[in-house]
Amino acid sequence: MSEVYDILIVGGGPGGMAAAIYGSRSRLKTGILEKGKLGGQASTTEELENYPGFSRGQTGPALMEIMAEQAMSFGTEIIPEEAVELELEGDIKRVRTKGGHEYRSRTLVLATGSEPKSLNIKGELSHRGKGVSYCATCDADFFEELEVVVVGNGDAAVEEAMYLTKFAETVTIIVRRDEGNLRCNKTSAERAFANPKIKWVWNSVLEEIKGDGLVNSVVIKNIKTGELSEMETNGVFFFVGTVPKTNILQGKVDLDEQGYIIANNLMETSVSGVYAVGDARVKFLRQVVTATSDGAIAAVAAEKYLAEKEGR
Repeated sequence: MSEVYDILIVGGGPGGMAAAIYGSRSRLKTGILEKGKLGGQASTTEELENYPGFSRGQTGPALMEIMAEQAMSFGTEIIPEEAVELELEGDIKRVRTKGGHEYRSRTLVLATGSEPKSLNIKGELSHRGKGVSYCATCDADFFEELEVVVVGNGDAAVEEAMYLTKFAETVTIIVRRDEGNLRCNKTSAERAFANPKIKWVWNSVLEEIKGDGLVNSVVIKNIKTGELSEMETNGVFFFVGTVPKTNILQGKVDLDEQGYIIANNLMETSVSGVYAVGDARVKFLRQVVTATSDGAIAAVAAEKYLAEKEGR
């Protein structure tokens, strides 16, 4: 049997890494299970202008690298494996991985994050990776001097559209709202409206993505008139929200109707010794700064929980 961790974190996004920093700095044996690149969705965000303490120009990947280095400097163990099965009852929690290993811990922090939502538009799935993308930072350079479409008008959509203008010839944002009415913050809206590379299609939704292998056009529907129009484009970027990555938690902890983990102000879930942080939990604002706050709170709460159990 493997040795027992004090805090084992499932997911290496900013919430998970903050928990690791606080846990390992408190001399608790701390590990992070992360199958992919550390940083979660934050590692795919090019600009983080609103993260306190960093000047304009700070990138998501760079900030996540700093967090990872800080966690490891305090002794956090990074385990490059995917959790596939959890046993949460009892004093020792067990996590089994796709690689066939089992990890045991006295407390568990669920930082499984979320992933971009798909609209299941005709042609979306068949063109995924062939002109359809959900990550501007990952794929923008493939569209240098080409034309792309962005679906969405929240903070992420508009900010990522701005980033795309560094590469693409034009970026057309399709908005189902009336002209000038965006869901994003006012600062981002003003910058986007002032950008000559950004074009707008109002009161409209994406109806279909077309292409022979690669995307070459989209069909747009005006929701007020019902009129369909076809527009040539080389790529489609979706930024229409996220869904929680909590499939392995079904029946393990309490979830809301959308699948987000229900946790209190101490990040405690419905299971004693199990905490939830970041985008996977029910919360008002899903940002890097709120995820790191969650992680710090969860680690301190876990430390107190362990101390109380030892004092029995």
